Parts: sequence; C-alpha cells; structure tokens
Amino acid sequence: MKREQILKACQEDPESIVALIAHLEENVQRLEARVKTLEDQLNKNSRNSSKPPSSDGFKKPNPKSLREKGKRSVGGQKGHPGHTLSMTDKPDHVVVHQLNTCTCGQGLMDSPVIRSERRQVWDIPPLKMEVTEHQAEIKCCSACGSVNKASFPEEVTAPVQYGARVKSMTIYLNQYQLLPYDRIQELFHDMFGHGLGQATCVSANHHLYNQLETIEADIIERIEENDVVHFDETSMRVKGKNHWLHVASTDQYTHYTVHEKRGRIGMDEASILPTFSGTAVHDAWKPYWGYSCHHALCNAHHLRELTFVYEQGNQKWAKEMIDLILEIKQSVDNKRGTTETLDADEIAVFSRRYDQIIKVGLVEEAGLNPPEQVTPKKRGRVKQSKAKNLLDRLQTHRLEVLSFMCDFRIPFDNNKAERDVRMTKVQQKISGTFRSEQGAKTFCRIRGFISTIKKHSLSVMKGIEAALEGKPFLPL
Repeated sequence: MKREQILKACQEDPESIVALIAHLEENVQRLEARVKTLEDQLNKNSRNSSKPPSSDGFKKPNPKSLREKGKRSVGGQKGHPGHTLSMTDKPDHVVVHQLNTCTCGQGLMDSPVIRSERRQVWDIPPLKMEVTEHQAEIKCCSACGSVNKASFPEEVTAPVQYGARVKSMTIYLNQYQLLPYDRIQELFHDMFGHGLGQATCVSANHHLYNQLETIEADIIERIEENDVVHFDETSMRVKGKNHWLHVASTDQYTHYTVHEKRGRIGMDEASILPTFSGTAVHDAWKPYWGYSCHHALCNAHHLRELTFVYEQGNQKWAKEMIDLILEIKQSVDNKRGTTETLDADEIAVFSRRYDQIIKVGLVEEAGLNPPEQVTPKKRGRVKQSKAKNLLDRLQTHRLEVLSFMCDFRIPFDNNKAERDVRMTKVQQKISGTFRSEQGAKTFCRIRGFISTIKKHSLSVMKGIEAALEGKPFLPL
C-alpha cells in the first residue's frame, strides 16, 4: 500500500489497518523465529553440540576444554617408562668389523682384541611369500594290493591356497586398519611382489564371520551380565541408503549391529536391551526410555548443550549449571577409590543447588521466549526452544543426570560407546558405503571381536589367526 492509501484507510476503515498491523506483527515474529533457528544451526559446532569435528570444516572453533586446568605439565609424567629403543642381549645377527691396520700404518692382524664397541640396528628382514608344498605319499599294500594315501593336514584343502597368516593380514588391514581392497592389493604387490585377488580378501572376511558366530553370542551374554553398559547409535550407509549402527560397550566387551531402523525395532534386533536389567548409559534418545532397565544420561552431551545455550542464547543459568556439574564431577573424582558414593549431606546440597538453577533457568527462559510468542504446529507438540527442551530434560530426568554421584560405578559420560563408534565413522569416510547388507554385518561382527581383543591388550593378528584356524578365543 502506498502512503496515500494507508492514510485514507485510517480515516475510512481503521479496523483494516489494525488487522494489517496484526498480520505484519505475526509475520515478523515468524521470520524472527526462523532467523533464530537458522542462526542456531550455523553457530553449532563440535564444541557446543553433538556434531562431529569433521562437520566444522574450515571454521573449526578454537579448542576450549570444559575441564579445569590441571597442575601437571604437558607430556610424559615422572616415572613414565617411555618407549626409547634399547639394546637386546640376543640379536638375530652379529656382524664383526675387524681392525687390521693402525692409523700409523702398523699391522694389527696378530694383536689381541681388547674390547668391542656395540651398536645395534633394528630393521625388518626382506619380505617374501613362502610356499610350503605338502606331499602325501601313496603306497600299494603288498599283502592285499590296496592303494593307500597319506592324509593332508586338516587346513590344507585345495591344490593351491593361501595360508592362515596371509588371510589374517588381509582381514587385519581391511577390518582393523580400514584399508580398502584395492589398497590391500597394492600393498601386497609392493611389499611381497605378489598379486592378491580381491576375492581372496572377501572370502577371508566371510570365513572369519562364520567362525565368530558363537563368539558373538558369548560377547552378548557377557555384556548382559554387566551392571553398567554404554549404548549409542550412529548412521551407516548400506547400498547407498541410510542404516543405523547400534553399539553396546563395557570396559571389556564391544558389540555392534546394523539395522535399517534407529529406534526400538533396531534396538530389539541388537538383542541386549530387551533383557538387560542393569544401568543403561545413553544420550536420552527417546526409544531408550521404553526399556525397563535403569538409566543414566551422558553429561558430556549436557555440557555441550549448556555451552551452546550460554554462548549463543546468553542465558546465565546455563553457565551456573556447567560449573555445578563439573564441581560434582571433581568431588566424585576426589573420593573415587575410597568410597562408592558421595556423603548424604553432600548429595543433598548438590541436589538443592541443581533444583535452584533449574528454577532460575525456567524463569529466565520464559522471559526470553514467552510461550504466547511460539506458534503451535498444526499437529504434535508445541515447538519449544533448545534451551527449554534442555531444561525439561534436566528437570524430568534429574536422577538419571546425577546418578554418577550416587553410585560411582555409573560413569559421568557415555564416551566409552562414542569411542567405540568413532572408528566405524572413519570406515564410512574411507569407503563411503557398504555394497551389501552382508558386508555391513560382517564388518560389525569382526569389528566387535577386534574391539574386545584390544580392550584386553591382546594381539589382534593372533586373535584373527586363531579364529581362522577354528580356535577362536574370548578373553575372560
């Protein structure tokens, strides 16, 4: 409308101007809310949200740890054994460098050796493929005339085949070091001068997958017996479509499964949560609450979300909650090893402070984002701000947030599961997608076995080789 039209409408039809202003105000509120949402998305990074560091791009935030600065200096601490290369008393080879002539020209051939100075060189011997030929004798019995043949070793089943160590190395490189098949073929050609077929790598993985069936069942059983288990899930591409990797972790065992669904159906398929009766540590994803076990929430997630609310929303209560949670953690760390829980009086004080911060936060949030300014959706719940959602979670699940101070067996965060998930994300960055569902299942079973071996500080290569030979072992 032009200025003249507006003035005329004010004189002749003022109600239309009132309606116009109301409409404009509604549009402004809607656009402001949209701008705020987009700004929040742009301002999120790996430090103040659950986004991975790889998503930060070239705008990576400056490192800023939520932990208090320690008193120790950076690097190895006093008493650390170190890893300096040292001499061995039993070298594989000894090369004696003789001294025949003095610097003055006199011959020293007949002079006795006073002493020798030692220097050792650690190196890898020349690498080559070894071929072992098995010959089974065939003999004719002089008594009955029957022809008899000696038996080949059980593992020798074909006229020409690869041994367990070659298969173990291809599995180790592919499943543990995450090298694609093409890179493994190049490595064998460059190091051994041997052309290895891709089908050999695939066949070795599939064979180990079958050999580990009972081991995977044992891992599931031992995880279920634990009092505390960490759970997490992350996206995984299979045949170009999005699937979900589910992980269950303890200090000693790891189990992975892959499923099309992220929620209850996928979790049931993993077969641990439906019968688990201990404490499940997770990130508050809604389907977890449907299981009857005890629950504990990851406070590392809360610290990141609180950082976002404080820095981007300028809400002071969030900083107070960060300080309180870290103070509780420090108190728990100081008493760990001497008791299994904080004193009742200390728990009561921390709980009162926690509740008070929540009350202040609700008031502060209501002042910044009044409920009447939020336009409800046509269906579903009324949309809330990130800060309000976080406040509701901290208030509703107060016991699950603070459980780590009441029972020291319950960890402060869910980092154990997130660490076990991390390398599977690296695999996705390298390979992009699994070509088949069976390939994804093979990776999950083998990777769970490898992770379990590593948690017991055992050799991955020896574990893989033993499993290929039909003697898989599960650490106690």
